[in-house]
Amino acid sequence: MGRFMELNVWKRAKDLAVFVYRLTGQEPFNHDFSLRDQIRSAAVSIPSNIAEGDELDTNKQAIKHFYIAKGSSAEVLTQAVVAVEIGYIDDETFEFIQGECSNISGMLMQLIKARSKSI
Repeated sequence: MGRFMELNVWKRAKDLAVFVYRLTGQEPFNHDFSLRDQIRSAAVSIPSNIAEGDELDTNKQAIKHFYIAKGSSAEVLTQAVVAVEIGYIDDETFEFIQGECSNISGMLMQLIKARSKSI
């Protein structure tokens, strides 16, 4: 516990958040404040909850935050679906986000299972 910056899932989630911030700083996101702010909030929530969970005193508390991070990953994917359907992002960008969300969710499940064994 307490070494979240060494977790591969945290690194990947942080990189996704940076990608989302850069993507949404461009047209047409910079005029759609609602969707821009929502996807940014969800994206930054993923590594933030991984970090917070890893810093907590018990695995039970950590797992709760890892599940929240997993939910935020689903939020990012949902908002990316909306973004591609309304023409804000292209299929290639969507596929990248979809792949990252899927991989991060899978990594989080592995982390949850590992931490559950210690409860």
